[in-house]
Amino acid sequence: MVRAVGVDAVTDATFDAEVLRAGLPVLVEFTADWCGPCRQLAPVLSDVAREEVDRVKVVQLDVDSNPETTIRYGVLSMPTLIVFRDGEPVKQMVGARPKRKLLLELADA
Repeated sequence: MVRAVGVDAVTDATFDAEVLRAGLPVLVEFTADWCGPCRQLAPVLSDVAREEVDRVKVVQLDVDSNPETTIRYGVLSMPTLIVFRDGEPVKQMVGARPKRKLLLELADA
């Protein structure tokens, strides 16, 4: 998995505790090593995680290593970004995007 700096990885085993029971909204990137757009998105996620640390938690989930969570949320394309609030998915986005657009979409979630 292409790890974004400052962004924690979650797994099938840790997803519920780290995402669904988090105190903040959580932006989850469903990613994979073979995904080119995921590599493009990594620095954007790093920036968002650093700049919005008090507003949103940012994590990554490797779809190849964690099929249970990937299937549970119907993720078919990488990268897929899902915003969770109070344990529920509230917004889903597919594909890489620039930071400004991602921040605007997060504001709407």
